[in-house]
Amino acid sequence: MSHPHPELGAPPKLAKGGLRVTPLGGLGEIGRNMTVFEFDGRLLIVDCGVLFPEEEQPGIDLILPDFTSIKDRLDDIEGIVLTHGHEDHIGGVPYLLRLKPDIPLIGSKLTLALIEAKLQEHRIRPYTLEVAEGDREGLGPFDCEFVAVNHSIPDALAVAIRTPAGMVVATGDFKMDQLPMDGRLTDLHAFARLSEEGIDLLLSDSTNAEVPGFVPPERDISNVLRNVFASANKRIIVASFASHVHRIQQILDAAHEYGRRVAFVGRSMVRNMGIARDLGYLRVPAGLVVDVKTLDDLPDEEVVLVCTGSQGEPMAALSRMANRDHQIRIVPGDTVILASSLIPGNENAVYRVINGLTRWGANVVHKGNAKVHVSGHASAGELLYFYNICKPKNLMPVHGEWRHLRANAELGALTGVRKDHIVIAEDGVVVDLIDGRAKIVGKVQAGYVYVDGLSVGDVTETHLKDRRILGDEGFISVFVVVDSSTGKIVGGPTFHARGSGIDDSAFNAVTPKIEESLARSAADGVMEAHQIQQLIRRSVGKWVSDTYRRRPMILPVVVEV
Repeated sequence: MSHPHPELGAPPKLAKGGLRVTPLGGLGEIGRNMTVFEFDGRLLIVDCGVLFPEEEQPGIDLILPDFTSIKDRLDDIEGIVLTHGHEDHIGGVPYLLRLKPDIPLIGSKLTLALIEAKLQEHRIRPYTLEVAEGDREGLGPFDCEFVAVNHSIPDALAVAIRTPAGMVVATGDFKMDQLPMDGRLTDLHAFARLSEEGIDLLLSDSTNAEVPGFVPPERDISNVLRNVFASANKRIIVASFASHVHRIQQILDAAHEYGRRVAFVGRSMVRNMGIARDLGYLRVPAGLVVDVKTLDDLPDEEVVLVCTGSQGEPMAALSRMANRDHQIRIVPGDTVILASSLIPGNENAVYRVINGLTRWGANVVHKGNAKVHVSGHASAGELLYFYNICKPKNLMPVHGEWRHLRANAELGALTGVRKDHIVIAEDGVVVDLIDGRAKIVGKVQAGYVYVDGLSVGDVTETHLKDRRILGDEGFISVFVVVDSSTGKIVGGPTFHARGSGIDDSAFNAVTPKIEESLARSAADGVMEAHQIQQLIRRSVGKWVSDTYRRRPMILPVVVEV
C-alpha cells in the first residue's frame, strides 16, 4: 500500500497522457468531500462539501475545502459533478461559485434542486446540467457515465470518468440495500459492465468499512417507528437531517397511520421537504402536513414535529428546545426521536441534548436504545461484494477517517487488489494515474478554511487557539500609563479579569512585581511600548501561574505620556 508522507513536496508537472487526482477534502475526516481530476490541462471537480465544526473550533459555522490550488485555474474547470444532495457533498458549492459563478453544476434532479435553493440564498444563479443513471456526458476531455447508487437520500449517483489515461470510478456515498424505500437499487449490473471494460482506479466510500456484515434494510425502521407512535401519549418530535427524505417519508407514513398531523420546523427542513414533495420524491397525503403555527389548535396526541438538530448542533431547533431557548417547550410525556447516526466528534453534543430533553421529562428514543436509524454507507460485507464485482486495478479509499480508510484498504486487498496498487492518501495528497498505475507524487495546500458568520477564511488556527484559551481560562486586562522619557509608571496598573475566577483586588500583590520589572527595563534603556507590554505579560502570567496554576489570556495596554 502507498502511504502519504509529511515531507511531500509540490507535485511535478503532470506527465502527458496522465490523469491527476487531488482530494481537497473527505480523506481523514467525515465531510468536506471534494476531489479534483486533471487531464490535458483541464479540470473536473467531483463534489464540494462542508465539514461541521467540533467543540475545539468555537464560533465556527462551517469548514470548507481549501480552494488555493485551483484558484488560479478556475477557467480550466469543465464542471462540478455532484454525486448527491447531502451538505458534506454540496455545502461548499456556493463558496466556490463566488469565485466564478458560471462553473457548470452536473447532478441528478433532486441534487440540483437542493443546491439551486441553497444558491438562491447566496444570490447566485448557476448553470446546471441535469443527468440521470445511464446518462453519459462529455465534459471536455472527461467522458462521464452516471450510475445509480442507493444512499440515505434519493437520486444518488456514482460517476465513471473515462479519459485516455484510463477509467476512474468515484462511488460517492453508497450502500447496497436490497429492499430500498424508493425501489432504486445500486446498479450492480452497470458496475459489472464497467468492470468488464476495466476500472483503472476506484475511489470508494470508506465510512462503514470497519462495520462487519451488511447494512439492514431501510424499511426495517418502519415497524420500530410504528411501535413508538403506538405507545406515545403526547407530542412526538423527530430530529433528522434536513435531506433525509426516506426517513421523513417513514415518519409521514406512521403519522398518517396513527391519525397525527405533521409540521416541519426549521428553514432548511421546510425548504428541503418542500422541494422533495414538489418533485415527487416525498409522498404526502392531503391534509397531513400543517403549518407549525396551527399546532396549538390540535391536541398533543395528534401532533408530530419534524426538525433539525440530530447531531447536537447548538443553533438547531432540537438543541434550543433542550436549552429552553425555543418557542416549542418540551413537557413531560413528549416523545423525542433522534432518527440519525452519530457523526464522529458529535457524541458529546448529542448526549448533552439528550440529557437536556430528558431533564424536561421527554422520552428520548435514539439509536442507542431503539433501531430508529440505519446507515447510508456500505458495510464491510457489501464492500467485499462490490470489489469482487468491480475488480479495480488500483484502489483509493475515500470518504472517511484514517481508521475507515485503512479498513477499506484491507478489504480491497482481501479481494485481490495488489497492496502496492492501493493508495491511502490524505487531503491535498496528489495521485497520478499513469500507464495503469496510481502513485502518490506530491502534495498541495488543503487546510481548513473556516466560515464564521460572513467571514470566510479570515479565522485562523491562531484565532481558534485564542478562543479556546478565553473559553477555558478567561482573560486579564492590564492598563498602565508610563512616562515615555523615564519608563516609570505614572498611572495604574489597573486590572480587569473576566472568566478567570480571580478577583480584581487580588492583583494588588502583583503590582510591585510589575513596577520592579519596568524599573529594570528602564535602567536597561528598554522603553518601547511593545517591549513594555511583553514585560507586563510575563510578570502577570508568572504570578497567576505560580499563585493559581492557571493560564488565562493576558492583554496589557500601555499608554505613553
